Amino acid sequence: MADKTLFEELKDELTDFQTFLHDHVPTIKPAIQAIAALVPQVNDLIDLLTGLMDKLRTAINNLDVSQIPGLGEVSQFTGKLPALLDAAKKLLPDETASIDSISDVANVVTGLPSVGDVKTELLSLIDAIKTDLASLKA
Repeated sequence: MADKTLFEELKDELTDFQTFLHDHVPTIKPAIQAIAALVPQVNDLIDLLTGLMDKLRTAINNLDVSQIPGLGEVSQFTGKLPALLDAAKKLLPDETASIDSISDVANVVTGLPSVGDVKTELLSLIDAIKTDLASLKA
């Protein structure tokens, strides 16, 4: 089985978070309100999470890779980097942060051809999470 792309992993994590949040809103909401009476910054947590969801939504919505020629080949190129980068870390341990940065970019590029397959699901999950987060403060 092939490794999951970054976008498939994101979908899995968003699904897990959304399912948990949606299933537990009735329990979490009164607890959040009680905590907010003691620690008002808990409302900032909800706002920051909502802001993060907005940023994710914008980033995903802006991904239109349908007109990029050679995207499949570039994805294959970046897909070959993990083994090379792991080997480089062993030889260049002081460059771990730099190598990790390269790896992060490569992971995004490698997953771009699959973004169309999960884009609608990602956007729907983000919207559902935002709705549940808003209900915690209502």
